[in-house]
Amino acid sequence: MSRFDQAKMLLKVKKLQKELQRQIITIVKGDGAVKVEITGDQKIKKISIDPSFVDLKDIGQLERWLEDAIKEAISASQKLAAEKMQPMMGILGDLGM
Repeated sequence: MSRFDQAKMLLKVKKLQKELQRQIITIVKGDGAVKVEITGDQKIKKISIDPSFVDLKDIGQLERWLEDAIKEAISASQKLAAEKMQPMMGILGDLGM
């Protein structure tokens, strides 16, 4: 692969990374009690809690909803990134990445 082709491929990778940064995945748990927003590059953007769903006598339930939402958000973000990067993986391997 020529240096020009390598540079072109690296530009495509950087474009894909920026695209992942702009994509937002939203996960909702507890019938709307907890909402987690994460980018395609696995950065938590926002965590929202609807206080009308919070039972102060059962904080454990809120903690479980948060934990489940965060785990699912990370998993969904990883899956999205893998799907977007899959077509480039062979080429990146040829570049030594």
